[in-house]
Amino acid sequence: MNNCDVISMPDKWEYPWYAAWDLAFHAMAFSLVDPSFAKQQLSLMLSSRYLHPNGQIPAYEWNFGDVNPPVHAWATYLVYLTDASLHGQSDHQWLKQSFHKLLINFTWWVNRKDADDNSVFQGGFLGLDNIGIFDRTESTEMGGRLEQADGTAWMAFYAQTMVNIAVELARSDETYREYIAKFIRHFLRIANAMINRNASESMWDEEEGFFYDVFRKSDGSSNRLKVRSMVGLIPLCAVHVFEQDVVEQFPEIGDILQRMRDRFPDQQSSFHDISLKGYANRQMMSALDETNLRRVLAIMLDPDEFLSDHGIRSISKRHESDPYRFVHNQQEFVVQYLPAESDSGMFGGNSNWRGPIWMPVNFAIIRSLTVYYTYYGNDFKVEFPTGSGQMANLYEIAENLADRLVSIFTRNTEGLRPVFGSQQTFQGDPHWKDRLRPIFGSQQTFQNDPNWKDHLLFYEYFHGDNGAGIGASHQTGWSGLVVNLTHYFAVNTQESLLARGPTGPAPHVHQGVR
Repeated sequence: MNNCDVISMPDKWEYPWYAAWDLAFHAMAFSLVDPSFAKQQLSLMLSSRYLHPNGQIPAYEWNFGDVNPPVHAWATYLVYLTDASLHGQSDHQWLKQSFHKLLINFTWWVNRKDADDNSVFQGGFLGLDNIGIFDRTESTEMGGRLEQADGTAWMAFYAQTMVNIAVELARSDETYREYIAKFIRHFLRIANAMINRNASESMWDEEEGFFYDVFRKSDGSSNRLKVRSMVGLIPLCAVHVFEQDVVEQFPEIGDILQRMRDRFPDQQSSFHDISLKGYANRQMMSALDETNLRRVLAIMLDPDEFLSDHGIRSISKRHESDPYRFVHNQQEFVVQYLPAESDSGMFGGNSNWRGPIWMPVNFAIIRSLTVYYTYYGNDFKVEFPTGSGQMANLYEIAENLADRLVSIFTRNTEGLRPVFGSQQTFQGDPHWKDRLRPIFGSQQTFQNDPNWKDHLLFYEYFHGDNGAGIGASHQTGWSGLVVNLTHYFAVNTQESLLARGPTGPAPHVHQGVR
């Protein structure tokens, strides 16, 4: 493939470097200021020059065949909604064109990454680098196959998003009605595969109330790889809510549910029953029923596990004192909580998903909590933080998590911005400290130097305990999603969100955000 296009890069350090899932999140951030550019970037990756004839979206230019999380459809729909809010009209033609290409990409996933045709997905890398026990792209070399909880959950979410887009298009074009049922069937198959397989196969651990990857060996035996990581939180993001008028306009939604019950009368499901009605008679697709949702939230919102003062960690803090160990072929693999950079050169040496806070997955989790809220309403409350004795509804939790992420960049009670950490400006570098002392003085830091203190750096990821920016300091792509969070909670209230639902027409702030 030869290309020469203007593409939003994750950073300029490794230019030229585009990454497909980074780009999807970039488009969400761009949509608030330049939705036309956001749409063009998403369309570019779906164009005939980029999208492989078999349907794969190129991961990045040094390895087109690698696999990124399939978030392109979600980005497409969110940009579509933001564009409609800004301009007062919906770009149905762009959404239709994107939908057709996304159909091809979804089919690629089903045909290439569901090895046994049982709606359990692999994928390998999936953007989370060293979050696994071993290199997830090399599972076959380990003598087996890795069935990935995050890859499977991303596909459940992908199917839900395609339902959402199909409903939007079918309101004015009957052609798209059949796709509603198609993707609901896909979701039900995937959710059932995640939850309801036998005890040795299910990604859901009933005893612990959490999702884990499953390592299936060549002899047919299997092990859950019980690392408490973001892998087990991605299933939380697989949620979609139907408004009552949608179910009334498209009765096939109810018909397919009844046919599934008739076909599998003995199936005991632990994922949410779509036919159950919630607030305002809404119905919900979710990989988690109410009981299991509460169990996952109790773990995620525990300060001793995932909840940091500055967001949700990528791996539970419990693994700081209790590392996870896995022995395979007389080799021991260890995962330990590391709040900052990785302490080894494994997985390429630039892999830092074993503790830090990452903006894109936090953004996805917060979005999911607001969707659950529109179904459960104010009466659904959980302890927040876990162990505090204080109760909160899901909107309040989502807003609090957003505030924690925003607090990375704002001044705290001591007048300091956590993003800058405690590093002095060039003061510790022996090559620079004496040359720059006349400029910065002996005690000046990023925190108080008039030339630096208000110039924020949108780092690649953030320290799991103190929020300090780490990784690429100029990663102004997906960390820019913090603006989307500020904007979202500036234009929404609990009351307005309950009234309009998660995909209803939202107001827009044209003159800044709070």
